[in-house]
Amino acid sequence: MRKLTQTSTFKRVLAAVCTAGLCVTLAACGSGDSGSSSKKSGDDSSQSSGSSALKNMKKIAGITATGTLGEKPKVSFKAPKTVDNNSYAVLQEGNGATIADGDRLCSQGIAISVKDGTELASSWEKNTPDCSLVLEKGTVSDAYYELLKGRKLNTTIAYGVNDSNSSGTSYIMALTYVSKSKDLTKATGDEVTDIPSDLPKVTRAKNGKPSINTNGYKGSSKLVSQALIKGKGKEVTNNNTVKVKYTGWLLDGTQFDSSWDKNTTLEADTYSGGNHQVIEGWQQAMVGQTVGSQVLMVIPPNLGYGDTAQGSIPANSTLIFVVDILAAY
Repeated sequence: MRKLTQTSTFKRVLAAVCTAGLCVTLAACGSGDSGSSSKKSGDDSSQSSGSSALKNMKKIAGITATGTLGEKPKVSFKAPKTVDNNSYAVLQEGNGATIADGDRLCSQGIAISVKDGTELASSWEKNTPDCSLVLEKGTVSDAYYELLKGRKLNTTIAYGVNDSNSSGTSYIMALTYVSKSKDLTKATGDEVTDIPSDLPKVTRAKNGKPSINTNGYKGSSKLVSQALIKGKGKEVTNNNTVKVKYTGWLLDGTQFDSSWDKNTTLEADTYSGGNHQVIEGWQQAMVGQTVGSQVLMVIPPNLGYGDTAQGSIPANSTLIFVVDILAAY
C-alpha cells in the first residue's frame, strides 16, 4: 500500500541513470566464480545482427577491460574522452549461464570519469547487490533487451552516461552481470500450522489469490505480521526492495485494493526514506519474512494512514493485508 508521496524511480545508494529508456544502475549482487581470464574490446556483432533497435545504439570506441571473468575488471581508455548517452561497448564476454527472458539480473558496477579516468564509485569492494533489473520486453528498452538476452553471466558491458540531472558528470558505467534468478508468481513454501485462532481466516484460490473471513476479528493496537506460508527464499531486511502481490481489506471485510484483480505486482522499499515508500506498517511487517512467504498483516491506524482518509479507506482505519513475497533485492 503506497503513500501518496511515493515516487517511482530506481532505488540505489550509489547511482541510477536512465538514458532514452535504457536504465543502468550501479551496485550489484553476488559474485562470479569463474577461473578464466578475458580481454574484449566492444565488438558486438554476434548480438546485433538483425537487431534494428540495438543497431541504433552508438558503440563506445577505444575502451577495453582485462581480468578474470566474474571479478572486478580493469577498464582502460585514453582520457579525456567523450561519450554519448545510449552508447555501449561489450568489454568481456561471459562464461556463465545464458541470460533469458524474464531473468532478474544482478550486476556489479564501476563508474569511471571520462574526464580523467578516475574511479568515481564501485560496488565490488562491499559487494552491494543491485538486482533491480528484470529482463522483459516492455520493462526495459528493446535495445537493452536485445543487448542482454542470450549473453552469458560474467559479461561486462560499458555504458556511456552524461548525468545532466545532477553534477553534469560524464562517465563510463561498467556493469558485470554476475547472477540471475526468476521471480515467483505466488507464495510457495510450507503451510504454517500454529496461527493464532483469533486472527482472520485466509483461504486461497488455485492461482493463489487470497480471500478472508474476518472471523469476528476486532483489530489490534499493535502491528501483526503473521506468516501463513513460510517461504524458503532469502530473508527480507530493512534495506531491501520487495516485489509482492497483495489484497487489502477493512475490518468489516470490505476489500479496498488487490493487485490480483489488476494482474499487477508492487515493488516497495522496506527502508525509511526509500524511493518506493509505503506505509510504515508495511515496511515493518516485511522485515524478517522470507521470499516465498504469504503474510497476514494487521496494521493499526498509527502505522497506516492515521486520521487521514485515503480513497475508500476511512480515517482511523485498521487495515488487513495478505501479501505474497515474490522477490527481494
